[in-house]
Amino acid sequence: MSQTPVSIGATQTAVTGAPLAKTEAPWKRIVAEFAESKLAMLGLVLLVLMIGASLIASFISPQDPYDLAKLDIMDARLPPGEMSGEGFAFLLGSDGQGRDMLSAMLYGLRISLMVGVVSVVVALAIGSIAGLLAAYSGGKVDALIMRFVDIQLSFPAILIALILLAVLGNGVDKVIFALVAVQWAYFARAAHGAALVERNKEYIEAARCLGISRMRMLLKHLLPNCLPPLIVIATINIARAITLEATLSFLGLGVPVTEPSLGMLISNGFDYLLSGVYWISLFPGIVLTVVIIAINLVGDQLRDVLNPRLKR
Repeated sequence: MSQTPVSIGATQTAVTGAPLAKTEAPWKRIVAEFAESKLAMLGLVLLVLMIGASLIASFISPQDPYDLAKLDIMDARLPPGEMSGEGFAFLLGSDGQGRDMLSAMLYGLRISLMVGVVSVVVALAIGSIAGLLAAYSGGKVDALIMRFVDIQLSFPAILIALILLAVLGNGVDKVIFALVAVQWAYFARAAHGAALVERNKEYIEAARCLGISRMRMLLKHLLPNCLPPLIVIATINIARAITLEATLSFLGLGVPVTEPSLGMLISNGFDYLLSGVYWISLFPGIVLTVVIIAINLVGDQLRDVLNPRLKR
């Protein structure tokens, strides 16, 4: 007598009367929980719009603010709505060099976002490897790396950046280098704490028994399990890096005047505030504030989703 094969799902249905529940993918749970916050979704939408506008700035801007040959000093400090010599309207006014403020803000937003993201990504890579190496190695290596981290974190970040830029000079690449130098220690401290929890678990012991190399152990086994807190810190630090860059540019030690970021645009209009020319500083300041708030809203919700114990 032949027997008909019965699947596991059919057996479960016959025993319990209900099919087996499918396990939800982790990324779907993260997306669903993130979407529960209307403020976080608003911040995400604002970020997407601003990033998109900055990427296509060369197509939607009425003027190239970096092309000095097209700037007319007769168009300097025109109020919002005034017509330029080339026949287009300065919707948000013009600055002291005759640049269209809307165009300058779109290009400046691109520089600010690029500086923030690139500096955080590089600092995340350097700091994570340093923190994981210290936690996994222990002993003198751990003490040496973490004492250096403690010494750096004892100084204000803006002070270190000012000293570095005073030596290196102005430039987008130099600003990124300075921001990496002041941020990597935050990621090293976070990665070190997370790796100390993970290094004595069974899967690490099993990997050691298999003779896996140290670098492969750090990158393939330890790093993926330490990523959630690092992602949250990275998101928040992008806003912090943009703020630092704006502060440095405002002080004249950031990006050059020919490639204005949002901070440089605010600085350019500071001298004209008392004369009633408010728009040169006001509109870039509003955009900078919206960027910082949007990033922080997204980062706060990511923190709650990736670490529910911190949820308020």
